[in-house]
Amino acid sequence: MDASPSPAPPSQRTWRETWRLRWRQLRRLPLTMMITCLLLLLGSVQVAFQIGNNAYRTLTWTGETQEVRGRVAALQADLRMLKDAEAAAQDPAYLQVLARCQGFVRAGETLVVASTAPSAPPETCDTRRLP
Repeated sequence: MDASPSPAPPSQRTWRETWRLRWRQLRRLPLTMMITCLLLLLGSVQVAFQIGNNAYRTLTWTGETQEVRGRVAALQADLRMLKDAEAAAQDPAYLQVLARCQGFVRAGETLVVASTAPSAPPETCDTRRLP
């Protein structure tokens, strides 16, 4: 147990007792201030890390979002092209034009080929490669 008597009330203390009591409080103050500063420093480091981490995640997610939006737009364009091709495959006029592009002729038509024509004719129709 502590052998020192409890401090007397302020009105009954001498100036020496008051000075000693204040000196003890002042000696403890630097340790308390160092601990407080250390905790503030750790908090500041944690806040700085969290801000940096959130900035990194924002940049990463923004890039990935743009990439995904680009892929979605490309897939939507492919889907439109496929729907157009499906609709065209049901249209007899388109099928007739496609057959003419491939060199087919109707029954009763005469095919006239120039003697200077190349053996492999150039592409005469606009072909689309389906996805």
